[in-house]
Amino acid sequence: MSTSTEPVSQFDIAEAGDRQGLSQAASDYWTRVKGGDIGSLPAIIGVVVLVIIFGALEGDTFLTTANFANLINQGAAITVLAMGLVFVLLLGEIDLSAGFTAGMGAAVTAVTVTEHGWPWPLSLLAALLVGVVIGSLIAALVAYLGIPSFIVTLAFFLGLQGIMLLIIGEGGTIPIRNDAILTVMNKNMPVVLGWLFALLIIAGFAGATYFAIMKRRKAGLPTEATSVWLAKVGGLALVVLVFTYLLNEERQRETALIKIQGVPWVIPLVVVLVVGLSFMLGRTGLGRHIYAVGGNKEAARRAGINVKGVMTTCFNLCSTLAVVAGILIASRDNSVSPTTGGAQTLLYAVGAAVIGGTSLFGGRGKIYDAVTGGLVVAVIANGLPLVTQKSGVQFLVNGLVLLVAASVDAISRRRAAATGR
Repeated sequence: MSTSTEPVSQFDIAEAGDRQGLSQAASDYWTRVKGGDIGSLPAIIGVVVLVIIFGALEGDTFLTTANFANLINQGAAITVLAMGLVFVLLLGEIDLSAGFTAGMGAAVTAVTVTEHGWPWPLSLLAALLVGVVIGSLIAALVAYLGIPSFIVTLAFFLGLQGIMLLIIGEGGTIPIRNDAILTVMNKNMPVVLGWLFALLIIAGFAGATYFAIMKRRKAGLPTEATSVWLAKVGGLALVVLVFTYLLNEERQRETALIKIQGVPWVIPLVVVLVVGLSFMLGRTGLGRHIYAVGGNKEAARRAGINVKGVMTTCFNLCSTLAVVAGILIASRDNSVSPTTGGAQTLLYAVGAAVIGGTSLFGGRGKIYDAVTGGLVVAVIANGLPLVTQKSGVQFLVNGLVLLVAASVDAISRRRAAATGR
C-alpha cells in the first residue's frame, strides 16, 4: 500500500472547497442568520413584499418605468443622509441635527449661488465646510466634554433651524437656477453611457472580489468557493442590468414630444459614495477602529485607539454627508426654504439605516445598509400615497415599520449574545 508524499497546495484546498459550492455557503449563511447575524435580509424581504403589495393594489401607476425612476430620486437624498448616520450609529450615538445640517448645506449653496453669484464648485465647497464645522462642534461637545449626543444634537436641531430662518427668512424661498446643481436630480445620463456605467459596476465588483480571493489564497487564508463568487457576480449583474434596462426605457407617452430616458445622474454619485465609504469601513484601520469603539469604548481605549479622534471623524462624516443630502434635496426641489431638511427627513434617514440592518446599540452595520433601508423607505413613501391619501395612515405605517426594524435589531442582538457571536 503506497502513500503520497506530494505537498497539498493552497489552490488544491481551494478547489476542494469549491466542490462544496453554493450549498455549503447557503448553510453557513443560514447558520449566521440563526445566530443573530441577519444583516440586510429583513430589508430585502420588506422591499419584495412591499413591491408585491403596491403592485397588486396600484399596478398601473406603481409598476411603471416613470415611477421607478421617480422612486430612485425620492430615495437618493434619504439614502445619502442615512449613510452619514451609519457612522454615528456604529458608535452607539445619535445625531438628531442631521436633517437641519442638510438644510444648512442647501441654504449655503442657494445663497452663494443665487444671491452672490459664486461659481457652483466654490458654493459646494463652502457648504461642505459648513458640514465639517458643524460636525466638529458636535464632536467637541460629545467626545471631549462628555455631553450626551442626544442633548447636543437636539440643541443643534433647534439652533440650526433658527439659523436657517435668519438666512432665508420665515416663509421665504431661494430658487436655484444653476444647471450643474439641478442636473444631479433632474436629468439623466445618455443611454449608451448608462449601459457603460452598468458594465463598469459589474466588472469592477468582479475584479475587486476576485483579486481579494486570490490574495487570501496566496496568503493561505480561507476563501469562499469560486462557485459562490460566480453566483454573487451573476446576481449583481442581473440586478444592475435589469435596473439599467428599465431606466433606459422611454418614460413618456408615445405622443409626447420630449423623450425622457436614461439612468439618473444621481445614481453614479450614490454608487461612488457606497464604494468609497464601504472600502473605508471594511478595509482600513479607521474602519476597524470605528467598529471597535462602537463595540466597547473602554476596551478600545485600552487597546490604544484614539476614541475621541474616531468619534470626531464619525460626526464629521455624518455632517458632511448630510450636507451632500441637503444639496440633493435642493436640486430636486429647485429651491431651498426654511423647512428643507425638516419634517420627516431625519426620521426617514434614521429609519433607513436601522431598517437596513445598522444597530441602534453600536458596533454593527455597513454602508449598504443605508441603501437597502433607503429603498424600503422610498418604496413606502412612493407607494402609500397611491393607495391612500390619508396622512394618518401613512404616518402609522411608517412608525410601525421603524418599530418592527428596532424590534428585529434588539432580538437579533439578544440571539447573537446567546450564541456567542
